[in-house]
Amino acid sequence: MPTKQTHRLAVPGADLAYDVRGPLPPTGARRALLMIGQPMTAEGFDALAPHFADRTVVTYDPRGLGRSTRSDGRRDNTPQQQAADLHLLVAALGGGPVDVFASSGGAVTALELVATHPGDVGTLVAHEPPINAVLPDASAAERARNAFNEAYEAKGFGAGMAAFVAMTSWQGEFTDAYFAQPAPDPAMVGMPTEDDGSRDNPLLSKDSWAITDYRPDASVLTAASTRIVIAVGEESAGTYTARTALGTAALLGREAVVFPSHHGGFLGGEFGYAGKPEEFAARLREVLDAE
Repeated sequence: MPTKQTHRLAVPGADLAYDVRGPLPPTGARRALLMIGQPMTAEGFDALAPHFADRTVVTYDPRGLGRSTRSDGRRDNTPQQQAADLHLLVAALGGGPVDVFASSGGAVTALELVATHPGDVGTLVAHEPPINAVLPDASAAERARNAFNEAYEAKGFGAGMAAFVAMTSWQGEFTDAYFAQPAPDPAMVGMPTEDDGSRDNPLLSKDSWAITDYRPDASVLTAASTRIVIAVGEESAGTYTARTALGTAALLGREAVVFPSHHGGFLGGEFGYAGKPEEFAARLREVLDAE
């Protein structure tokens, strides 16, 4: 894999850090491949990126996360603001369309990027975008989200993360049975039981609620020049993000494409819940090359 070169891009209200593996402009006929997450930062793609040594691969930290600082006086993470940042990043890369692999909240941002700047993206592979509005039990999903936020605000990171894990591993719709469960024990899912007093986690606070509140415009997305592929992990079946992926695909009038492993199927073991990055990369290459 080419050596990773780190760059910075000043945008209104923020200073973005991004990494480039390979030449710019890209050599050959393949577009640069931009990999984005939210709230995950660039290092989450360290296991996936080396499998695309024949492409220029770009990763970045969204504003206010990781190495990217912000000066706009805000903490919220919105698809609209992040899509505007990505539009400027694509321009800085050379202005041509890029291909995008987008994970989780990054997939929501990528859908907004296609809606607002379709010329920026040739093919988008959006992996398990967490969008409540596409679910038949959308109001219950919002209630479940509120519950893990309340646990976080009351008892800190461990309690909030335990409730988040309970939500994201639940099978099927969020029924009365889900809400009747006792609060999960953080220690049972390997989370700390002590409260460090912080309340600024981008996943557990309300800072990223605009991601799950996002409402994609199907007419705009289906009319875009971008080829949009919604991806779902084979091990995710029945869980919240699998259901939102299937719902998003249905909204766009297409079938979701099945990928190996789970919601973080492209991850190595560095985050404690390894996926199958080699198999995942092979499937991603197959989908990208099917254009």
